[in-house]
Amino acid sequence: MKIEILIVDNDPDLRRSLRQYVEGSGFTTRIAENGEDGLSLLSENNVDVVITDTELPGMDGLEFTNRIKKDHDTDVIVLTDRLVGYSYEEAVGKGASDFLFKPVRFEELMLRLRRVLRERRLRNERAKMMEKLKELSITDGLTRLFNSRHFYAQLKNEAGRCIRYDHALSLLIIDIDHFKDYNDKFGHLEGDQVLMRIGQVIKLLLRKMDSAYRYGGEEFTVILPETEIEEAGVVAQRIRRAVKEIIFSPQPHVETSISISIGFTEYHPPEDITIFVQRADKALYRSKAGGRDCVSAL
Repeated sequence: MKIEILIVDNDPDLRRSLRQYVEGSGFTTRIAENGEDGLSLLSENNVDVVITDTELPGMDGLEFTNRIKKDHDTDVIVLTDRLVGYSYEEAVGKGASDFLFKPVRFEELMLRLRRVLRERRLRNERAKMMEKLKELSITDGLTRLFNSRHFYAQLKNEAGRCIRYDHALSLLIIDIDHFKDYNDKFGHLEGDQVLMRIGQVIKLLLRKMDSAYRYGGEEFTVILPETEIEEAGVVAQRIRRAVKEIIFSPQPHVETSISISIGFTEYHPPEDITIFVQRADKALYRSKAGGRDCVSAL
């Protein structure tokens, strides 16, 4: 993977020497003679590490470092030839990853640069791992929809937005009809295929602002922000029809379809979200009692 280093120094001879040494060590470099030019390059390129002097025209190196750490995901190594006026603590306080006094031995600089890059790689790997763990904690492993724990957290957030901004909010609860019979007849692996496919269809039919969840077992929920109950009914019918059109082949030479029942309702602020969910659940029960393969509102 290409690693890019930005060298910022107002001494052209040092810039040239640093560039030759860093590139000779296998890295890609860019150069600038002041902080303003350095910031422009950072805004246009993915730079891993900046090597900067403290003495720069215009903003000094520590101010430059501070600006980098505020606006960019880039590490900084600070160089200085002033024994008085700058310290390691001050440089680190501004966001520097390392601090060296001039004249710099290029071998030592390379050791420091490789250490900073190693720590940067480990930090990025840790951040990716934490993001993956966070994703796993809110995702249903089978359908890849959000799980029920995240459903309640998100529903609470959306209800709060509904109250603050006077926006409509609707909720669907979806249940697969006779799913136990399907599992008993064809097996749980085929039942899992049904759950995954229905989850995919639901997700495809939603807007970016909407969100779908596996509520538990064969039930799904859909949160529809900024949606009044009439529009929620349109969405519910669209999902019901799309699921009915799916053809499953649970066994060789066997084709079958699945129907779903849906209950939907609109939020009545400032009611508790538990009441909101219970009303949608009662609407679902109405669909079940009405013969299934239909949608009902409350």
